[in-house]
Parts: sequence; C-alpha cells; structure tokens
Amino acid sequence: MHSRRTKFVFKQIRNASLNYNLIENDDRIAVGISGGKDSLVMLYLLQLLKKYTPLNFTLHPILLDLGWDIDTNMIRDYCHTQSTTLHIERTNISEVVFSYRQEKNPCALCSHLRRGALNRTAKNLGCNKLALGHHADDVVNTLFISMLFEGHFNVFKPRTYLDRIGLTVIRPMIYVSELDIKRLSESLDIPVMDKSCPADGYTKRDEVSSLLAEIEQKFPGARQKLLGSIENVNKECFWQQEKH
Repeated sequence: MHSRRTKFVFKQIRNASLNYNLIENDDRIAVGISGGKDSLVMLYLLQLLKKYTPLNFTLHPILLDLGWDIDTNMIRDYCHTQSTTLHIERTNISEVVFSYRQEKNPCALCSHLRRGALNRTAKNLGCNKLALGHHADDVVNTLFISMLFEGHFNVFKPRTYLDRIGLTVIRPMIYVSELDIKRLSESLDIPVMDKSCPADGYTKRDEVSSLLAEIEQKFPGARQKLLGSIENVNKECFWQQEKH
C-alpha cells in the first residue's frame, strides 16, 4: 500500500466493514458513482480492500446520467484503471425534477428518483449489494438536519436491506472524514467531474454543513465526537411517552 494517509483511510474502511459486516465473500457490489471525489475514492479503497484482505468480491460501478450534458470519458477511463467497467444508466430525472415538476425544493424528489434508479440498475446487473459514498460528515449532517428541520433523531444505517427489491445498501465510508477524502483524492490525482446541478450550494444540507464547520472551528474534533455518539447511545435517556 502507498502513503500513510492511504493506510489510515483504508483502515477506516476495513473497520466499518468488519463492525457492520458490510462486505462478504462472493458479494457482487454495485458502486454508485456520482463523478465526485467521494464515490471515486470509495471505488479506489474498495479495490484496496479486495487486494489486501482475503475477501473475494466483485465491483460494478454505476453512473446515472440524469440528463445533463456531461462528459463521462474521464470517469470511464478512471474506472478502467481500477480494473472495473463503468455502466452508464440513462435517465430523465433532471427533466422530471426541474422541467415537469418544477420543484422549489428539488433535492428530496431527485434523491428519491436517483435511489430508485440505482437500485433497479444494481439488480439488473445481478448485484446483491449497492455501495454508496456517504462519509462521516454526511452522517453528522443528516443527524442535524433531522433534528433541526424534522424534529426527530434520525440517521442512515451503515447497512440496510431493501426487502422489496432484495438488495442490501452499504456505506463503507461512514468513518472517513470529507477532509481525508479530499486530501486523498488530490494526492492520487483522481479526476472529478464538475457539479452540474442548478440547486448545488443552495440546500439545507449546505447550510447545515456550514454550521457544523463553524462548530468544528470553535470545538476541534466536534464532528468526530458527534459521530461517536451515534454508536454510543444511552437508550435509557430517550424520552418515551406512555401510551394511553
């Protein structure tokens, strides 16, 4: 293996897989590729996991074409360097969200449609698992969004079985910070596509991310402690109303 940073992040991926039984022998894993640094670093790290552990599994990267005019050649080439073949799934999601529905808050609908398209494509490729590139910062951001805007304590799980479609969604990057992903991406010179979504930078998630950055600046290590608190829940402290 290469740099100290790579070894550090690789250990976090391995620990997440061991702690939550994310990757097993004979898995056929679809890898959701957005073209951003998170998913491409994840593909790189999963290949390292395949190389440096006894686990025997295969990787099948999927890129959803939402209908934007984007050049996918560099992502296709990068997947080739990782000994994988990129599958591009054509969709009309952008047209549905921004032209047909004209959503004022488009992210929820877009996310729902993308999840459905990814799940179906993974199953059509014969995969039993779908790996998504949500990282440690995403975990904490989701927690804060649920509390601030929805009034409840909610966060996605490292591993979720979707019984309706027979697919297990895994998130191997839950222990990896966005900063470590950025640094690793830059050190490896991983190609990243420009963001094409018109809603980028104007969402609740962006606002919460800025808030958490301020908290982290004032209290260094805050994000890591918040992440740790999700795995160390004292259930007796949660309020439970009596049913009448």
